[in-house]
Amino acid sequence: MAAGSGFTKIIVGVDGSEASVEALRQAQVLAGPMNADVEAIACWEFPQMYDGYVIMGIDGFEENARKTLDEAVSRAFGPQTPDNVRTRLIQGEPKSSLIEAGKTADMLVVGRRGRGGFGGLLLGSVSSSLIAQATCPVLVVHAPQD
Repeated sequence: MAAGSGFTKIIVGVDGSEASVEALRQAQVLAGPMNADVEAIACWEFPQMYDGYVIMGIDGFEENARKTLDEAVSRAFGPQTPDNVRTRLIQGEPKSSLIEAGKTADMLVVGRRGRGGFGGLLLGSVSSSLIAQATCPVLVVHAPQD
């Protein structure tokens, strides 16, 4: 797409995997010529618990998600994050949270976390859900080959 194509925001789902770091890089490559913003999103949620039970020592989910997001951005871009890249944490399940975030985006970009062999041919549940349900185009990026 050429500059002025109307793309203004690309959302990237980040989970800290090599594929999501590569998704950040690829989103930036696409965003550059279009002067679009890149919004890196990490999702977090509290674990499901039985009604009335509280498990001691389960905290820090938001902080861990923030650390994962910040480290992924640093791995993707080095010490100088591009001016058009923003980060955001969302409390919620990744599938529905990214689908909802995609309603205000021109594109969603996520990494594919195949495990090699036959399993490596399959998409993960988040990327499959985004492809099926997102209201904008979805790009699924492979992790770089070693």
